[in-house]
Amino acid sequence: MAKLPVRMIDDSFETATFLSRPNRFVVECGIHGKPFSAYLPNPGRLWELLVPGCRLYVKRNSPSVMMPYTVLAVEKEGKPILLHTHMTNDVAGVLLKRKLIPEWEDAEVVRREAAFGESRFDFLLRRGRQEMVLEVKSCTLFRERLAMFPDAVTRRGSRHLLGLKRLSKEGLQAGVLFIVHWPHAEYFMPEHHTDLEFAQNILKVHDRVDIKAVSVRWNRDLSIDGTVRELIIPWEAIAKKTKDSGSYIVILYLDTDSRIEIGGLGMVPFRKGYYLYAGSAKKGLAKRIERHQRLRKNLFWHIDYLREKTSFCKALPVRTSEDLECAMAADLRKIAGWSVKGFGSSDCRCESHLFGMENDPMQLPAFIDMLYDWRMGRIEKELTRECSKFKK
Repeated sequence: MAKLPVRMIDDSFETATFLSRPNRFVVECGIHGKPFSAYLPNPGRLWELLVPGCRLYVKRNSPSVMMPYTVLAVEKEGKPILLHTHMTNDVAGVLLKRKLIPEWEDAEVVRREAAFGESRFDFLLRRGRQEMVLEVKSCTLFRERLAMFPDAVTRRGSRHLLGLKRLSKEGLQAGVLFIVHWPHAEYFMPEHHTDLEFAQNILKVHDRVDIKAVSVRWNRDLSIDGTVRELIIPWEAIAKKTKDSGSYIVILYLDTDSRIEIGGLGMVPFRKGYYLYAGSAKKGLAKRIERHQRLRKNLFWHIDYLREKTSFCKALPVRTSEDLECAMAADLRKIAGWSVKGFGSSDCRCESHLFGMENDPMQLPAFIDMLYDWRMGRIEKELTRECSKFKK
């Protein structure tokens, strides 16, 4: 039986500096002052982790592989965070073998990968006389105490959840294990802002599927130690927050200086650049965002007129029962280069709900930090307050 800490990669590895991410599976990085391309086996967005200048852990590939390196991990606050999603099952195997998953100490691995119908799951376990089907998910999205999954829409993840529930009805035990690669996490929730369907499905199945989240600690030699913490999953809070309402930021791009007619505002001058619009929808948030993406529609709001002349970049929902639109506009004003007076703020006291900047805000760490504070920071504070009541 392996002792902990356990090295999760036998080959030697190097450190590199992250430069850019041309697409989901490729990063450009610097190694010993020279630029290289590296394969990134992780389809997640990783906005808060892959910031210019951060440290990557990479291994050299064989000459037959197109790219010279593969990314293993990224460093956050001096700690490695595993990015190589294919290695997560290896971590799960070690934790199961060492009996480190609370309440699953009796589980024995029968085999890796188990096919049931058209679905394939990560592990088939045996617990006493019963078999258990287990799906493992790698979680790299976190603040200080709160971890969330996924950080990008995962229809495959939803299919796995529903498939596991069907198997549980047929008499098999079924489980999902979220491995959080951040040792300070205390709470886990589905990321309902980005993937509402996944959050709704996890609520549907959690009465039949055993869902656990544990955090692990990575060492700089890419070993894991025995520090495994089971995270609190606040099901009542998840049920309250998994609603299609809230606020959002729409990001548009204008490729030239222009004068645009904006409804009652008349002709308004706009500088070339990126525009961030803060809006809200008390219900039907997904449909509201879809409307902003479309060009064909009746022009009604100020943003409709601007959308006609711009390229759509991104929509970032913040699902909540609170009205955050004005607070989000105030935060955007702090980091923006300019604002458009009166835009989108005719029914409030704000000077504007539209802000501009020269560079892509998704490449701006201050904006990414602000986004995750809206999405996760508020919830983290709520959960900490609620748990402190019980501790007293």
